[in-house]
Amino acid sequence: MTDTVVISLGRFSGNARKIADFLNADHMAYDSEAFENAFKRYRKIVAVMSVGIAVRSIAPLLADKWVDPAVVAVSPDLKFAISLAGGHHGANLLARKLESVGLIAVISTATETMGKESAEQVAERTGTEVLNKSSTRSVNAAMLDSDVPLYIVDGPGMVIAGPGVSILVKKGEYVAGIGCRKGVSEEDVSCAIAKCLEEAKIAESEVMAFVTTDKKRHEKGLTDAIRSLGSNLVFLDDETINGQAIEKPSRATMLGLQGVAEPCALALSKHKELVMEKKVYGNVTIAIAR
Repeated sequence: MTDTVVISLGRFSGNARKIADFLNADHMAYDSEAFENAFKRYRKIVAVMSVGIAVRSIAPLLADKWVDPAVVAVSPDLKFAISLAGGHHGANLLARKLESVGLIAVISTATETMGKESAEQVAERTGTEVLNKSSTRSVNAAMLDSDVPLYIVDGPGMVIAGPGVSILVKKGEYVAGIGCRKGVSEEDVSCAIAKCLEEAKIAESEVMAFVTTDKKRHEKGLTDAIRSLGSNLVFLDDETINGQAIEKPSRATMLGLQGVAEPCALALSKHKELVMEKKVYGNVTIAIAR
């Protein structure tokens, strides 16, 4: 199934199909529900119509640039490809791609217009993903003024980063929150993760990061197990964990936390949606969010 759709008014369907063929995309006739349906099904949208119609159509649907599809408006005469929404999240690249069939890409994101690379572009280039997404605003602003350094830590290592630092990790759809008993073994953690992912029908490669409370940073069994997977283990502070909306507080209240597995998973997830509520596997508790 393609992740791209071309939407057009009927009178422009001929040119729209040319674009769809080039992109190996679906074609959809414009009506009052076209964009709403496209937002649910596709990651990239090309709108062959006036910018005004496209803007009015997508405005009520925009929620979060990290989950919204990228939108490019193409003028009906096939002269311009205008990156309309999600410039750093696929729209700029899509507009540039359409230059191959003679269109002129119109890009307005500040970093690109100034010949700079955004944090999102660095992530795309390195095959990674921005973990702390709110950081990109200040990082991209800093990139306009100077070259922002990029540090690669292969591990083992420790990084303490403020809100102005973007952390890039491997790509993945899911985040696993993980809690454990004191003194847990590496074998216990590894077995628990394997069972949990098998039950959830999720491959380990689809997990962007494992997340826990910073109170567990001395648990060698936990850190060794995640390292053996070649994955990322992120430690969250109390304020971040307690700021998540969960329905059932756990015994972690004794530690001053409303929970560990569920709020940790939700904190770094893209959609803030639990796909597996916390489940206990011996000395380990795991929840998964997307």
